[in-house]
Amino acid sequence: MAGRILVVDDEAAMGALLVRGLTGEGYEVTAVGDGLAALEAMRAVPDIAVVDVGLPGMSGFELCRRMRELDAGIGILLLTARDAVDDRVRGLDAGADDYLTKPFDLGELVARLHALLRRSSHSDQQSDTMTVGPLTIDTARRLVFVDGERVELTKREFDLLTVLAENAGVVLSRQRLLELVWGYDFDVDTNVADVFISYLRRKLERDGLPRVIHTVRGIGYVLRDET
Repeated sequence: MAGRILVVDDEAAMGALLVRGLTGEGYEVTAVGDGLAALEAMRAVPDIAVVDVGLPGMSGFELCRRMRELDAGIGILLLTARDAVDDRVRGLDAGADDYLTKPFDLGELVARLHALLRRSSHSDQQSDTMTVGPLTIDTARRLVFVDGERVELTKREFDLLTVLAENAGVVLSRQRLLELVWGYDFDVDTNVADVFISYLRRKLERDGLPRVIHTVRGIGYVLRDET
């Protein structure tokens, strides 16, 4: 079995379509129609949750936060309206790993699910400690410290920081970050890398701490110590 997927969508037709399509790809799929049912379904410990933002009652954003509290390692992909940029940012801020806009192609959804599972598996195999300036990353325990003080990161923020640290001093383009962190080996029109870089900077550079993630204009980002 490729993995366990929890689909949360109040549109029965969409839920049935995803169950049929993802089951055909080898996934074990459970579909529910609201947030409370989704939290109950978390008992089965799914690998990935596909969550529609426009849920009745508990919103997709709140559900995302609750899921992340229950299982820090679960992959969460949000389904959003095509032009709702605020929804995408709010979803990522709530702890989602990725988003896909409606309407979408099932093939792209499957590719993104594969990418989430691949990156999660790769992260679980890491067992080293990396240090760049004031930053220390314990990949075995998935912990991050700045000047000896622990910094709380989401799963995706940690994955992104680890890739930057593994390539410290090397400028990585946005597309390359999407390939290494999200597992995309196809063209994706998204600013998700920029959004997560801003989240990392906000946490790593608090209280006047020196910048370690630098922008290389027109190319991408690099992790380096300039103190």
